[in-house]
Amino acid sequence: MAHDDDTRGHQHDHTDIDWSRMAGHLQTQAELFTPLYERALAWLGHKQTEPGLIVDAGSGPGVLSCLLAEAFPGARVVAVDGAEPLLERARARAERLGVADRFGTLAGELPGVLDDLDYPVDLLWASRSLHHLGDQRAGIAAFAARLARGGTLALMEGGLPARFLPRDIGIGRPGLQARLDALEEEWFARMRAGLPDSVAEAEDWTALMAAAGLRHTGTRSFMLDLPAPTTDRARAYIAASLARLRDVFGEQLDADDRDTLDRLLDPEDAASVHRRADLFVLAVHTVHTAVRTA
Repeated sequence: MAHDDDTRGHQHDHTDIDWSRMAGHLQTQAELFTPLYERALAWLGHKQTEPGLIVDAGSGPGVLSCLLAEAFPGARVVAVDGAEPLLERARARAERLGVADRFGTLAGELPGVLDDLDYPVDLLWASRSLHHLGDQRAGIAAFAARLARGGTLALMEGGLPARFLPRDIGIGRPGLQARLDALEEEWFARMRAGLPDSVAEAEDWTALMAAAGLRHTGTRSFMLDLPAPTTDRARAYIAASLARLRDVFGEQLDADDRDTLDRLLDPEDAASVHRRADLFVLAVHTVHTAVRTA
């Protein structure tokens, strides 16, 4: 289970996701989105001021886990993920950043693996990992059950699809990214339906947290705005993201959109994302928080 970079943030190749193979892309994306995460954690710090134990549920390669350790210097952080190779990256990152003495990992599938925690959790962070559980209502209930009294559950779910390109890029039909978004929405629905024990659920996160006995304490959206002309790191991320979309949805696109994507990905083409000056990253992620009061 890895966070962040899903089809509305990350592009999975198919419904049987190989998170370990995606490790580099997940890490690059999370590092690029660090300004957004830092603002979200600063906001969260006003709600849960001095947590003793923080769990990053669906931590991926640990970029956000380490940001949690830095944002809450008095806390122990446990990165939880089903992919051990991603947790290896998380441990190495914690060592590199000097937080390894209060950083641990736990390998296993959510939410059941949380039963292996030794202590109740003061802050449970789940960044775009919940929607990979077939039964999201049961997942939230399991998250809530692991919280200490006064502990906070923070779900990063929803927001807006990322944008990299203007509506009209001067080649092909205008609106390419909107058409890709529509294909991703259909893919996401199929992914959800294909999960074990999948249950259709309205994505009213505050209502689902209330049903688990938690009191809603806030919802806020955070924006990443990397305007044109963007950085080489952002350019590389955009190229990798569009290449994944081309791989996944190429056969579902009409010939014109396929040709446009191919041109965007061709480093020799002056209109490609490798060379064009109008490239940017604009994305919005939403965080919902709730507290256990009893």
